[in-house]
Amino acid sequence: MSSAVWALVAASVLWGTTGTAASLMSDAVSPLAIGAATMAVGGALLFAVSARGSLAAIRRPETRRWLLLGAVGVVVYPLAFYSAMDLAGVAIGNITALGSGPLFAALLERLIERRRLTGRWMLGAGTAIAGVALLVVGGHGGASAEEGGESFGLGVALGLLAGAAYALYTYASSRVIGLGVPSRSAMGAVFGLGAVPLALVLLVTGGPLLTSGPTTLALAAYLALGPMLLAYLLFGWGLRALRSSTVTVITLLEPLVATLLAVLVVGERLQPIGWVGLLLILLGVAVVSTARRPRIAA
Repeated sequence: MSSAVWALVAASVLWGTTGTAASLMSDAVSPLAIGAATMAVGGALLFAVSARGSLAAIRRPETRRWLLLGAVGVVVYPLAFYSAMDLAGVAIGNITALGSGPLFAALLERLIERRRLTGRWMLGAGTAIAGVALLVVGGHGGASAEEGGESFGLGVALGLLAGAAYALYTYASSRVIGLGVPSRSAMGAVFGLGAVPLALVLLVTGGPLLTSGPTTLALAAYLALGPMLLAYLLFGWGLRALRSSTVTVITLLEPLVATLLAVLVVGERLQPIGWVGLLLILLGVAVVSTARRPRIAA
């Protein structure tokens, strides 16, 4: 596999730890605060490491509109994602959000670029998404999921919203990189813009982060530096060489890692059919990672 694929694999492993890390925080800290802190602080750091290039990208009219569109996804994603995990469980929240990402990404490419999807991409994506579906059927999240209440349904819906937001900022970032902006500058610009409104959310909801003890603060720092700063630098590297719909399929490794950690660390349960889903995700990612780029329709 190419270095871009390996970069995405490493990013996915880091992202897969987010749910477990969040579950270890104090119950007083809301999922909105966790999401806002992770992306606001991490986004500010991404901007800081590439400030000159990021500012140049923001000033360019042809890239600014994509950056602003991507920033909308950056704002929506963490708030929906961490809320989905809180309501539906770490495994199901991850699976729903990341599993729906390839569908939304492919839809964006098809609608905006009229890009054809290759047979290999559809086979790989279909296999991985089938694995996601089996994981949803065979996995049990938090208490609300086990009770089958409205909270679980809302968690799944928020997971889908997070998937759409993830596809949006992935696609927008790839367009910015395609216009000649270095990947680090593109990541810094889109996440720096998104960090501004998220900082306001953090001001409103983040009080318990400061009063819940050193463990919570250490976990928040890890989420900002590892799954956010380092992972998105790797993510930008992957976006330089691969189209967004391929990227979103490869990063289905995240819910696989998240599910394993949810079972081994958090104590969530997974039925045998869910383990079959994990194997299908791995197979689908392997197929997509070797697929050739399709041509744009005339």
